Order: sequence, then structure tokens, then C-alpha cells
Amino acid sequence: MNKHHAPDRSKGFDVSIDIPGPLSAKISAALLGSVGDFSFVLDRQGLILDIAADDAELVSRYFGHCLGQPWIETTSLDSRDKVQDMLSEALTGKPARWRQVNHVGDEGDLPVRYLVVDLGASGHLIAIGRDMRSAAVMQQRLLQTQQSLERDYVRLRQAETRYRMLFDMAAEPVFIVDAATRRIREANPAAYRLLDANEGALGDQLVSSVVDAHDRESLIAHLGAAEASDDTAPVRMQLRGGGDAMVSARLFRQARTAMLLVRMDPVEEPEDGHQYDARMVDIIDRMPDAFVLCDADLRVLAANPAFVELTEMPSIDRVRGGALGQWFGRSGIDLDLISGQLREHGSVRNVTAVVRGASGGEEEIEVSAVAVPSGSGDCFGFTIRSVGRRLRDAAPTGGQLPRSVDQLTELVGRMSLKDIVRESTDLIERLCIEAALSYTSDNRASAAEILGVSRQSLYSKLHRHGLGNLVPDAS
Repeated sequence: MNKHHAPDRSKGFDVSIDIPGPLSAKISAALLGSVGDFSFVLDRQGLILDIAADDAELVSRYFGHCLGQPWIETTSLDSRDKVQDMLSEALTGKPARWRQVNHVGDEGDLPVRYLVVDLGASGHLIAIGRDMRSAAVMQQRLLQTQQSLERDYVRLRQAETRYRMLFDMAAEPVFIVDAATRRIREANPAAYRLLDANEGALGDQLVSSVVDAHDRESLIAHLGAAEASDDTAPVRMQLRGGGDAMVSARLFRQARTAMLLVRMDPVEEPEDGHQYDARMVDIIDRMPDAFVLCDADLRVLAANPAFVELTEMPSIDRVRGGALGQWFGRSGIDLDLISGQLREHGSVRNVTAVVRGASGGEEEIEVSAVAVPSGSGDCFGFTIRSVGRRLRDAAPTGGQLPRSVDQLTELVGRMSLKDIVRESTDLIERLCIEAALSYTSDNRASAAEILGVSRQSLYSKLHRHGLGNLVPDAS
């Protein structure tokens, strides 16, 4: 932009002398002054002798004190080499060329495009200038627009790269289909793996060719329904080469062209199993009772969400592979007894135990289990039901004593022998006090005498067992 070379062989008037005739100095000056937006008359050393301009205000702002000054000193530092080149070329008779120069002013730089011509016999030079401010503004706008387009282009490329990566890494087979021609535009690697096709072999093929012949009409009908509605339910179809898949489609537009996003989710049938095996697994996952499958070393192989919730663990992944004993039963008691029974008899039913949560909670449970032989060793399945509330209702603890021998025997397995003996002693003491009070018609003095204890001791025991109104009688 900064260099504009005049043609080496310019074409002038053929009768340049005859047509204008002799020009006076006044007419010549007027012509030269009107060629550009402003012009400088220079001596051979580059001093400004005179200025002509269309805009007097422009002269006052940038060239008000330039008369008699070197032209080169009115320009910016980066433009002075250009000024020196133009003066040298004019003095040596080289072809003139346009060069852009910036003048320094209080309101900023003034870009000017100059052409310097030798006036011949007068010994003067003339620098014809054209104001480039409007062109500079347009150039700046063009540059800003170009930079904005470049930024938008980079963002689009980055977005395209992200979506292309998602498309290629998706485990679900996906096809991009032209809605008008029903031909495959693109397919991700999962789609090629599903159909066992070579890379690029599906391009421009009819999408109906990926399913079995008897399902092709159904696929075309499903695609037509997807164009009419976004709520079309997936349809099960047989793929070419065998195997079933759930096919779903969604319409979208790209560059004013209707496209279909077709997804195919393979249906995996259980191998050598019952037709309801897959449903059975789903049912176990939804069961309210906990279920856990362990290997011969009682390490968790699989568990349902109810077991994860019962053990207060954050996820099934944190449970899988862990030892069952860290959550199940009292250490060295419940799990050893149950596993021994499983190995000897193959199953246990309704065994009372406890489960310890990761947060420190403890819950009464009832366990049934079964041992299943397999080629890699025995595995054990446990079903666990929380019965803490039911046991509390049947045999209350925490400040309330058992009221019968049956309730005492129910404590076996849930309390140590020492605690059971203490509970038995308290039960016998309470029953004796109740019998003495009943025999003496609630006369505490007589009851204390019958029991062989002091009256104060009887009051203390009444208070401990919560008997009577705890107010001493008058006697």
C-alpha cells in the first residue's frame, strides 16, 4: 500500500504542445495546485517554499509553521526515509512513484499520499499530496472486519473439532442422513464397528441398506415419522448380517438442508440364558431388600442399590471388590457362622445379624443366603432385610426391661451373655417387687419387710424399675 509505482512508459498527449498552447505561470500554478488535495513547492534541498490546499483549516492544523522549514521535518520518524527517497529520485530523473507519508499533528497523524515531480528550468520541485484519512478509516474498518471474521472462524473450527471428537468417540452408533435422498452423509466409528464395515464404505449409501431387507420399509416409515415429529419412539429392527438394534431418528437442519440424526442402540440378548434373564437383573436392582453376590473369599462381586444404601457407601464402585465383613455382622461371629453353614448345608434362612454403615450407624438385619457352585469356585448370594424397627417393637431396649423369658431368649445373638444375665437379674428383681406389692395391696413398708430389704432400698429399686408413683406412704 505504501508503494505505488508510476508506469515506466507513460502515455502522454500526442500534441501536448499544440493543444494547450503556451501556459502562463499563473495557469501552471493553478493546475499544479488543483491536482492534489494540497501541494508543496520545494527547493532542491527540500525546503517548503509555498503551500496550496483545498482545505485551509487542514493547512493551519498541520502546516501553519512549515514555510521555510525542511519538508522532511514535518513528517513522522518512520516516514522520513520515504521523503528522502522521493527527493533523491526527483533530482536524479528517476520515474516518480506515489509514496504514503504521515505528518505529525496535535490531533494525531495525517496520512498523505505524495508524488514528487521536478519542475525543470525553475529549479524547484513540487510535491502533490492526496489526503488518505478516509482511505485509512476504510482500511482500519476492513482490518477490524477481517480480524472479527478470523476470530469467528477460529471459534467455529474449535467448536467443529469438539463436536467431531464427540461424534467419533461416542460408543453409540450414529449416522448423519440426508433427509431428501435418504443417503448416509457421515457415520461414526461405532457405526462401522456395529456393521463390521470398512472405513468409508458407508458413505453415500442408502440408510435402508444397513438393516435387513424385511425391515427396510419400516425404517423408511420411521424416518418419515421423525421428520414430522420429534417424539417418535425408537423401533426395534434387525441389522444386516444379524443382530437387533433400537433405531431412533431426529430431524435437524444444516446450511438450509434437512438432515436426520439416526442412532442405533444394539440389543444384546443373553447368551444361553432364559428370555427373562435381563429382566431378572433389572428386578434385583429395583428390589427394596438388599442383595449382594460374593466370591469364595466373601468379597463383593455385585450388589444392588439397596445394599449400597444400607452400607451408607457413596456408589456401587466403592462397594465392589470390598470384603463383606467390613459391613456385615459382628466381628468374628455372624459372618463366620453364616459362611460355615453355607459351606456345610448350602443355604441359611432368616438369620438375625447386624450391618454397620460407613458413617458408623448400625442396623438390625435378617439374612438369607445360598451357596452356588461354579467353575471358578463357589459364590454366595445374600438377601438382607432391615428388621430393626420390627425387633424394637417386639423387644424394646434402651431403658425398658424385657417382660418375659421369651423376650430374654430373643436377645441371644444380639447381646453378649454378660448383658443378658444382667437383663435376667433385673427381670427377676422386678417381678419379685411387683409380686410383693400385689400381695401387700401396695403397702411398701410391708413389701420391704417381705422382701427382706430396707424401705430406702425398696424405694431405690422402685425408682430404677419405674414402679408405682414413687411417693413414700405415710406408714
